[in-house]
Amino acid sequence: MSCSQVGSSCESDDETGAEMVVASEDGKYLAYSNSQANAVGFVDISDPRAPEGIGQISCEGEPTSLAFAGDYVLTTINTSPSYTNPSGVLYVNRFDANNMAATNQTIRKIDLGGQPDHIAISPDKVYAAIVIENERDEDLGDGDIGIAPQMPAGYLVVITMSGNPSSWGVRNVSLSDLPNVSVAPSDPEPEFVEINQNNVAVVTLQENNALVMVDLVSATVIGSVSAGTVDLDKIDYSEEDLIMQDETITAVPRQPDGLTWISNEYFVTADEGDMNNGGSRGFTVFSANGSPVYSSGSDMEHLMARIGHYPEGRSANKGNEPENVFYGEFGVEKLLFVNSERSGVTVVYDIEDPSRPQYKQVLPAGYRPEGGVAIPHRNLAAAAAEEDNRGDKFRSVISIYKYHKTSTPQYPTLTSVDRDNGTPIPWAGMSGLACGGDSSQLWAIEDSAFVRSRFFTIDASNYPARLTREVRIKDSNDILKDAMEAAKTATGLNWEPYTLVNDDKTVNFDPEGITVEDDANLYVASEGRGTVGDSDRPLETTNVIVQVDAYTGVIKKAITLPTEVNQIQLRFGFEGVASSEGKLVVAFQRAWSAEANPRLGIYDKLAETWEFVYYPLETPTSPNGGWVGLSDIAPLGDMKFYVLERDNQGGPDARIKRVYQIDLADYTPNSTISKVLVKDLMAADSVLKKNGGQVFEKVEGLAYCKDDDTVWLHNDNDAVDDNSGETQLLELDMWGRAF
Repeated sequence: MSCSQVGSSCESDDETGAEMVVASEDGKYLAYSNSQANAVGFVDISDPRAPEGIGQISCEGEPTSLAFAGDYVLTTINTSPSYTNPSGVLYVNRFDANNMAATNQTIRKIDLGGQPDHIAISPDKVYAAIVIENERDEDLGDGDIGIAPQMPAGYLVVITMSGNPSSWGVRNVSLSDLPNVSVAPSDPEPEFVEINQNNVAVVTLQENNALVMVDLVSATVIGSVSAGTVDLDKIDYSEEDLIMQDETITAVPRQPDGLTWISNEYFVTADEGDMNNGGSRGFTVFSANGSPVYSSGSDMEHLMARIGHYPEGRSANKGNEPENVFYGEFGVEKLLFVNSERSGVTVVYDIEDPSRPQYKQVLPAGYRPEGGVAIPHRNLAAAAAEEDNRGDKFRSVISIYKYHKTSTPQYPTLTSVDRDNGTPIPWAGMSGLACGGDSSQLWAIEDSAFVRSRFFTIDASNYPARLTREVRIKDSNDILKDAMEAAKTATGLNWEPYTLVNDDKTVNFDPEGITVEDDANLYVASEGRGTVGDSDRPLETTNVIVQVDAYTGVIKKAITLPTEVNQIQLRFGFEGVASSEGKLVVAFQRAWSAEANPRLGIYDKLAETWEFVYYPLETPTSPNGGWVGLSDIAPLGDMKFYVLERDNQGGPDARIKRVYQIDLADYTPNSTISKVLVKDLMAADSVLKKNGGQVFEKVEGLAYCKDDDTVWLHNDNDAVDDNSGETQLLELDMWGRAF
C-alpha cells in the first residue's frame, strides 16, 4: 500500500497513490509514481510476499511516469501552472537501494518544454521517448466537454542516453498535422509511447483516435494511421441500475490509451476512450504499420459481468474502461496483461497467436488499476491502483502476482453461466448467503445496488463455483404492496414515496438476508429505508421479511415488524435471516433508538408473533473509528446459529471481522444474550489475509451446510461503486482443518 511510505500503519488520512509502476533490471525493486504526494516511491520485492517500502524521491511537481534505465531512474514531472502555460521536467537519479538519501539527489534535470505524460526506454537503453501531452482542460467549453483543439500542441521528446547524463542529447519531434489524424490534427495530445527492438516508437494520440510511428534514430515520423472504429454487440449502454447487455452501438472510436509491443511486428492497445463516448471497451492487436489484426469486441464487457466486476454506473461511458496493457514471456507462454480501470482487474491472455488471443485468467488489482509491469525472469507481475481514499475504505495498492503453471487460478472464486441470449448472468453487490438442498448448493441475494431484485443459486461443487440461476422476486399478488401500506398506516408516520413494486410486478427493495425453509420456499429479509425523524434520510419503507417461491420468485407472504418497533426505525435495519425450529431469526445491523445493542427478532411462523433479544456487539477498535454491526446469521439447527459481526472498516483500518455462535433454544425475551467466538477472520492465517490482498470492509454473507459441516463466506463489492469489485466466495476453516 502506498500509504505505508508515509506511516507503516497507514493511519493517516493523507492521500497517496501508485499510478505507474516499473521494475529494476534485476526485478528486486519496484518504483511507482505518487502524484498525490509529488513523489516517486520505491518498494523492495526481494520477497514478493513481504514487500517493503524503502523510501521516496521528492518531486517539484506531479510525477506522471517513470522508468529504470540501468542504474538510473528517469521521472517525468508536470510543473504546469495552467493548461495554457504547460511545463515539465525530467529528473535523472541514480538508484541505490542501500542509500536512498543519495537516490534522492537529482543528478540532471532536463527541461521538457511542456506537460509530460509517459516515458519509455528502448530495449537497448540508448533512447528515452517522452510524450508531451499538453493535455486539454476537460472542463472547458460549452457543456464542460473539453473538446480539442486546445493549444499549445503536444509533441514527442527523444533523448539519446549516451555517456554521462550530463551529455545526453535532446530532440523534439512534431506530431501535429499528420496524415490520417482527423479529429484535431493541430492538437495531437499524445498519451502513451512504447519502443520495439528496432528503436521504432509507437505513440497513441488518444483524443485524435490515431497512432504514430517514430524512428528514434533519426527522430522522424515514419507513419500515422487512424486507430479505427468498432461495432459492439450485446453490451449494456444504459445506466439504469440494471445490467442487461442487450444493446448494440456502432462505429465506436477506439481512442487507445496505453500500449505495449509484443514483438517487432505487433503491438497492442488498451482502447479506453476519452471524448464523445469513444472507447471500444477492450483491446486491439495491430501490426507494426498500424493495421488491426484482432479486436476483442464485447468480450471484456461480458467477462466483467460473469465475474461480478461489471461497473453498471459506467455503462453509458466507456464501460469497464481498459486503461493499460503490458506484456511478458513466461517460459514458453507469451502473456498479455490488460488493466481494466473501472472493473478493478488485470486480465491475462495468451497471445502466442496475435490474431487469436486466448483468455487465461483474471487477477484482482485494487481500485482503478493504471500501470503494470511484467517481471518474467522472477515469474512476477505487478499492477498499480492509483485511487486512495481512507474515508471510502480503500487504499492505493500495488498488487504483486506470482506465476504458477497450474490449471486452476486462485481468482475468480465465482463465475456465472450464460443467459439465453449468450451473455453471462450479471451479478455484483452480493449480500445474504444460505445453504439449501445439498451441501454444494448455495443461495445468494443481491442488495439494493440494482433494481428488480433477484436471488441466485450457486453450484459450489467445483472451483470456481458457478452461479447457475437468477430469479427475480415478484409481488404478483400485491402481498408486499398491501403489507407495506398496512405498516405505513399503523405507524402514523409520513413516509416519503418510494417505488417498491414495478409495473411488471418485480420489486425494488433492499434484500440483505436469505434463508431456505424447504425445497420450494425461501425467506428474504429486506432492510428498511430511512430513519424516523431524520430529515436527511427520511423514512421510505419499513423492514420486511418475504416468503418467496424458490422456483418462480413470487412472494407468498410478507412479515413486517410490530408497529412500536417500526416507529423507532434506524436505517441500519434487517441484515441476515435464518430459519430454525418453526421460527425465523432476523439480525438487525445496529442498535435502534436509545437501545444499547442491536436486536435479534424472533418470529414464530405458526403463531405469527414477534419476540426480541439483544445481541452484545464488540466495541469499535479501528484507528479510523467507525461502528460495529451484524452482517448475517446462519442456522445450525436446534435454534443454534452462527452470527457474522464486522466493523465498517477496510484495508489496514479493519479490525473486527468475526464469526460467533449463539444459542436461542431457551432465550428470555428482551434479554441480552451471550455469544462464543468461533472464528476471528482477522487472524494472520485467516482466509481474509492469506492471499495478501486488502481486507474487505463488507464481509456480508455467511452460510452453514449441515450435510458436510462446511461454512461459506462472501463479501459485498458494492456493485463496483467506489470499490475494486473483488468478490471472494470462501470456505471457512472453522476447526483447524487443512483445505
